Amino acid sequence: MKRGLQAGGSVLLAVLTAPALAGEFDCIIEPSRTVEVRAASEGLIEKIWVDRGDMVKAGQVLVTLDSGVERAATEAARYRSTMQGRIRTGESRVEFATAKYNRREKLAGQSFISLHDRDEALTEKRLAESELVEARDDRRLAEIEHRRLSEQLRLRTIKSPVDGVVVDRLLSAGELADNRDLRKPILRLADIGTLFVEVLMPIEGFGKLALGQTVEVLPEAPVGGRHAAKVTVIDRVHDAASGTFGVRLEMANPGLKLPAGIKCKASIAGVSGRSAVAPVGAGAARQPASPPARATPPAKPL
Repeated sequence: MKRGLQAGGSVLLAVLTAPALAGEFDCIIEPSRTVEVRAASEGLIEKIWVDRGDMVKAGQVLVTLDSGVERAATEAARYRSTMQGRIRTGESRVEFATAKYNRREKLAGQSFISLHDRDEALTEKRLAESELVEARDDRRLAEIEHRRLSEQLRLRTIKSPVDGVVVDRLLSAGELADNRDLRKPILRLADIGTLFVEVLMPIEGFGKLALGQTVEVLPEAPVGGRHAAKVTVIDRVHDAASGTFGVRLEMANPGLKLPAGIKCKASIAGVSGRSAVAPVGAGAARQPASPPARATPPAKPL
């Protein structure tokens, strides 16, 4: 009897000192964002450099649109922005008009010419200065126009905004990329450099999670493994019909090794769920001992 009490006390002490159960909750791994790649301006697709399933890096060229006209216009604007002829002509006229005015000013001071002739030379000098300013303004406008056309030309080359994977390719080279048709992008990309894990938890678990808490994610087979994620969103609006609420985890994906769109389990320490995992040996300790068999009474004599 004494030995049985000691064994029961040991089991109770083991249960009380055991770590908190870690509940496993259903979840799904999703890309952090999905991007539909479109052309900023209408044009003929010259080449698509990637295909479905290709890994892409941010800044990588994805699509090139036909840009012969834009290149010619940009080159013309670049040349106009470097032209020096009108400016040098204006500078020469200003230099000549200034020298002429200075001579007329000296002659007028000595009363050799009339004041009208001096004023006429002054007017020519001011007009020459105005023409020089206008020539410089025109070159400045040409530089701005060159930048504008360069930006338009840049838009003819579409680059990836994210690190991820090409989910689908909807157009091909030779087709028209229409920026007004929102129903048909050129490519669809998924950002899997960072993954979102959407967890569905029972209402009983509300208040037991904190933002920034680390959670263990177990992807389904054949991916498998254990990966750390952090709690970034805890829904404040619950679903009364199912008695659940959503939690979003953020998980890094270095090397883009983990795929998105797969089911998983989120193991959250200290939160017991409908599918809580008990520590090894705890189940055997908690099972009640089977009651002793009762003695069968002897049969009565006939």
